[in-house]
Amino acid sequence: MLCIEAKSLSRSYGNVTVVDGIDLSVESGKIFGFLGPNGAGKTTTMKLLTTLIPPSSGSITILGIDASRHPLDVRKKIGVVLQQPSYEPTLTVEKSLEKYGMMWDVDTKSRCDRAEELLTAFDLQDIRKKKNDDISIGQRRRVQVAREFMHDMDLLFLDEPTAGLDPSARRGLLDYIKGKVRDGLTIFFTTHILEEAEYLCDEIAIINRGKIIAVDTPDELKNKFGREKTIKIRIGPMQEISGILQGVGNYEVVHDEGTVITIYSADSEQVLVKILQVLQSNNIPIEDLSVVPTSLEEIFLTVVRNSNASNISSSK
Repeated sequence: MLCIEAKSLSRSYGNVTVVDGIDLSVESGKIFGFLGPNGAGKTTTMKLLTTLIPPSSGSITILGIDASRHPLDVRKKIGVVLQQPSYEPTLTVEKSLEKYGMMWDVDTKSRCDRAEELLTAFDLQDIRKKKNDDISIGQRRRVQVAREFMHDMDLLFLDEPTAGLDPSARRGLLDYIKGKVRDGLTIFFTTHILEEAEYLCDEIAIINRGKIIAVDTPDELKNKFGREKTIKIRIGPMQEISGILQGVGNYEVVHDEGTVITIYSADSEQVLVKILQVLQSNNIPIEDLSVVPTSLEEIFLTVVRNSNASNISSSK
């Protein structure tokens, strides 16, 4: 079942088109990652899907509801954590959670139970009596995300939810999200931290210049765009090898507590064989050899770079 379906979705401001005819399909019970460089159209797309702004053209269906015709019905079923900080400066952390539960008409017992669960899950127990104005930016962000879980929802939009969090708090938040998805929640998730998307997301869309340029699972994106493998060969310190490796292939040599030859190539295995043959024939011993898997960040950079090159070419 589709939780989100957008068709030919566009949004323009005057002569500037920010979201340009995109199609999106998000299955229920999944974590959908939405990635793109700054200014690509991510936040505008999220505002369209959450009914904060209307589309210039196209259609949006959220949880089976026509979002343009019935935006209030959509808002009753979703949660939204935007990138902009949002907090009540004079309220304590626990009072912020309680207030948010009251806004959603959550009964008293459920409010208390959920607040206690969230204070523990988001490591907020020690600061529960502190005012939001007196805690750190990262702690405020944890409160901002935690309070959204004070109410029931079928779909949650998270725009850069880990901004300002330390690694421990970030992993705790991601694991909490995973648990909620196992319980049936659907997540629409944007981030600039590609390791997060790789760890969390079932499917990923990449947007650039207002257009969707790739959609697939993290593994399939790697299969499609990760043809270049990175192989590192470590040999003895300060070995002078540039002369003997001329013409072998695409590689670089770095001298840092040893000599490391790094191969970047779609034909990395063939280049590796040639380099090993050269090293052996010159009696140069190998201390270590490793294959570095293609990361989602490398895939993202490749896809965006190819998209930009295509746009430049088509504009000429």
